[in-house]
Amino acid sequence: MHLHSVNWLAVVVAALAGFVVGGLWYGPLFRKPWMAASGMTFEKGAQGNMPLIFGGAYVLNLLGAIGISLVLGKQTGVASGAHVGAAAGFFFLATALGVIYLFEQRPLKLWLINAGYQIVNFAAMGAIIGAWPR
Repeated sequence: MHLHSVNWLAVVVAALAGFVVGGLWYGPLFRKPWMAASGMTFEKGAQGNMPLIFGGAYVLNLLGAIGISLVLGKQTGVASGAHVGAAAGFFFLATALGVIYLFEQRPLKLWLINAGYQIVNFAAMGAIIGAWPR
């Protein structure tokens, strides 16, 4: 678990997976229920600072991908990577979001959608990093 063991190219590519997964997740798969549960509208979305939103999302995915790479260590393989990523998504991200959602009294449906995205996103990043040669 040292930074010198990180395959930086794999991490950079894996961080991009969040945009592919997110495009599908918050697009054709869950657009309507997510927008209803979050209160998001197309108009509100268009008013956002897109460079900040997408740039920030990439940097945060990059940090997540680095973490997955550090946890994977010398383990390789798509299955190992996906397993580590999905476990991190479920046991750390989904639960942390769940605590926040409880105190903010946000809808269960929104938590299921957002936590599900993080689990799938981290599994995809882990699969990419695990598949990449060390």
